[in-house]
Amino acid sequence: HPAVVIRQRKSYRRKDGVFLYFEDNAGVIVNNKGEMKGSAITGPVAKECADLWPRIASNAGSTA
Repeated sequence: HPAVVIRQRKSYRRKDGVFLYFEDNAGVIVNNKGEMKGSAITGPVAKECADLWPRIASNAGSTA
């Protein structure tokens, strides 16, 4: 099944120069249309992920 990584421990640099990393790795399993197979997301979701997949952002508790 395809999946989308919503958090990663490895730091990455945003275009504005900020380095961001999370305390754990997390992903969401999606179908071929990009719709989530599950119904809830625990923990924050990266802003870049929320911008690309609005359905994931709507189920997320917070965006970082």
